[in-house]
Amino acid sequence: MAIVKILIVGAGRAGTSFAAALDPRHDVTLIHHGELGGVVDADLVLLCVRDDAIEATSRRVVAPAHTVVAHVAGSRGLDVLADHVRVGSMHPLVTMPDAERGAQRLRGGVFAVEGDALVRELVASLGGRVITVAAGQRVRYHAAAAAAANHLVALMGHVETLASASGVDVGDFVGLAQQALDDVARVGPSRALTGPAARGDVATIAAHLASLPPDERATYEVLAERAQRLATRGVVSCTD
Repeated sequence: MAIVKILIVGAGRAGTSFAAALDPRHDVTLIHHGELGGVVDADLVLLCVRDDAIEATSRRVVAPAHTVVAHVAGSRGLDVLADHVRVGSMHPLVTMPDAERGAQRLRGGVFAVEGDALVRELVASLGGRVITVAAGQRVRYHAAAAAAANHLVALMGHVETLASASGVDVGDFVGLAQQALDDVARVGPSRALTGPAARGDVATIAAHLASLPPDERATYEVLAERAQRLATRGVVSCTD
């Protein structure tokens, strides 16, 4: 990829991660969204702002017609950039808790890409893999991403509460959770499922529910029901 002049708008975790991840040969400038003003001199303006602020921020970008204006949101399409001629989006399927780890994960990450070819070139320069999401499915795709990352963390919050109530540290369960995720990657969710739901042990599930703090029962019940539905989709072990 030729050297590109890039303006990143938004100095939060996403913006700082992209700034750190991009090839240092590119001419990269990172600004807070409040600093945007005047005519932009860049080949690419990458909007790393909140999803609900993309459209308004893009309208504040005054740039020549050759400039590509793109965003990194998974839940929005290209319509929020309608004021510009060349547009694109590149949503990374990675977590970016801070700039250092975010940059590491962006390099070689998976990106849902749409729009201008320059965006695909930028993903390629990061060693990333491109996936395509139909325009009408972007919100559902983003819901899957939220479930895979945010809801998984929320689930571990549930685990933390139950572990603490039984006198055990949540860290003792992280290896178990990682093993389950590794199995999902290897054989898929249905075949990775183990435990009482997999073997149809409703008595154990009922005992679990009876033992839980009242404000944790609804979470467990919903997840146990989902596990039971999953158990009917594949061949699972009956000995775990």
